[in-house]
Amino acid sequence: MRDVKPLLLNSDFPKIRRGQLNTLQMNLGYLCNLSCTHCHVNAGPTRTELMSRETMQLALQFAEKYQLKSLDLTGGSPEMNPDFKWLVKMAKKQGLHIMNRCNPTILEEPGYEDIADFLAAQQVEVIASLPCYLEDNVDAQRGKGVFVSSIKALKRLNKLGYGIEGSGLILNLVFNPQGLNLPAPQLELQAAYRQFLAEQFDLQFNQLFTITNMPIQRFGSVLDSKGQFSLYVDKLKQAYQVDNLQNVMCKTLINVDWQGYVFDCDFNQMLELPLAGKKTHLRELLATMPDGQSISVADHCYGCTAGQGSSCTGAL
Repeated sequence: MRDVKPLLLNSDFPKIRRGQLNTLQMNLGYLCNLSCTHCHVNAGPTRTELMSRETMQLALQFAEKYQLKSLDLTGGSPEMNPDFKWLVKMAKKQGLHIMNRCNPTILEEPGYEDIADFLAAQQVEVIASLPCYLEDNVDAQRGKGVFVSSIKALKRLNKLGYGIEGSGLILNLVFNPQGLNLPAPQLELQAAYRQFLAEQFDLQFNQLFTITNMPIQRFGSVLDSKGQFSLYVDKLKQAYQVDNLQNVMCKTLINVDWQGYVFDCDFNQMLELPLAGKKTHLRELLATMPDGQSISVADHCYGCTAGQGSSCTGAL
C-alpha cells in the first residue's frame, strides 16, 4: 500500500483551536479479529501493537488531573488488549463515563464470550459497528459471515438490557458508507435501521451514528489503488460546511496511542500528526497542559466537516 499521508498535508483546511477538554480517547492497540476495507487504523489479526498497563495508568492520572468526564476506548478491537477489563474497572472506580467502540463480532470469538456480561456489569456504553443493515453490504466491507455474527452479538446485548428503554445500558450503532459515498442524513438512516432490525431480528438500539470514511491508512490506500483518492478528497471539500467547525470532536477531545503519545484525534494518530505539532507523551501533559492549543489539520479534516458533519458521536 502506498503511503497517502503526503497527499493530505498540503492543505487549505481552516485553522482551529481546542476548547474545553472533556474526553480522553484511548487507542488500546491495532489488534483486531477483522480487517475491514474502510478501516482508518489498518487494524487486523496480525497487528502486535497493544497499550501497556503502565500507559493506561498514566491515562487515568491524566483524566483525574484535568477532571475529564469521559473515556472513549477504541482500537483495533479494544477488548483484545489483555488489560482491557482492568482499565474499565479502574476507570469506573474513578467515576468516568466509559464508551467502548466495539466490533460486535468480538463478543462471539472464543476467549471473549464473557465480555458482553462484563460490559453490562460495568455499565459501559457500547458503540457497535454495523456499517449497514443489509447482510451483503456488511460482508462486503468487513468479511463473509460478519453480518450474521454481528446480529447474534447485538441480540445478546439486547438480552442483557442494552438498547432497551429504561435499562440504563446504552447501545449505539455506527454506519459507514461504501465507496465514494458520504453518509445519508443520520435521522433518516436511523429510522430505516430501527424499522428493519426490529422487523427482521427483533433488535433494539438507542441511536445510530453516521461516520464518514477517512481517506487514510487502508481506506486511503484502496482509493489510491483505484485512482479515486483525489476524487474522494475533492468530494469532501465540495461538501464542506463551515458551521460544522464549531462542533468537531477535536475541540473537546485528546487522543492517546498505544505507546502513550498524544494527538488531536484518532485520525491524526494514524497520520502521525502530533498534538500542537510536537511529539508529546502523556507524562509531559501530566506536568503541564498548554492552553488554547492549535489543532493539527490536513485534507482528511474535510471528512469531519463535509455535509451533515462527522464525529465519533455521529453527525454534527
